[in-house]
Amino acid sequence: MRGQIIMPAFFIIGLILGLSGKLSSYTPPSEWTTYTLYAMIFLSGISIGIDKKSWEVFKNLNLKVLLVPVAIIIGSLGGVALTSFVLPSLTLRETLAAGAGLGYYSLSSIIISELHGEALALVALLSNLIREILTIVLAPMLVNYFGKLSIIASGGATSMDTTLPVILKFTGKDYAVISVISGVILTLVVPFLVTFILTIGT
Repeated sequence: MRGQIIMPAFFIIGLILGLSGKLSSYTPPSEWTTYTLYAMIFLSGISIGIDKKSWEVFKNLNLKVLLVPVAIIIGSLGGVALTSFVLPSLTLRETLAAGAGLGYYSLSSIIISELHGEALALVALLSNLIREILTIVLAPMLVNYFGKLSIIASGGATSMDTTLPVILKFTGKDYAVISVISGVILTLVVPFLVTFILTIGT
């Protein structure tokens, strides 16, 4: 829970400082975003690669488990695509890019900021952060009404870390293993998927 409080807190503090006008004469160097993006991708690779348990579990699982992250990607993109019809201020590509974060709000928002702009990056940050929070808050309801895989789908990329404790609590160890594998795969996919959506046809 600490991470869920700290990251939004930094965002809110930055937002308040920006709105206060005290930093109106200060503009961060554009290279900072690029370097931060590189660092985030590098650290993500380390965190996934160093977790040998995830890879060992992956070797012992049936390949059918891959259907879980595939279904999550299709469902997430399909769901956000519908929002483009009720949010005329956002194009289909923009809603898809925001949804392609799959809950990984920190990395996806940085990529979107670099490739598209800060406004859409803010939309992606908030939407993916809300996805994570709702997964934790609504965990019992999701499991009771939609089955154990629903909470893994709701958590998206966060099902390997921040939402894993609640997934383990309400689904058990077997589903927790599926959750970790799904989260690892989705975390790997996010930077490529977001970049592809924003650059295709440009």
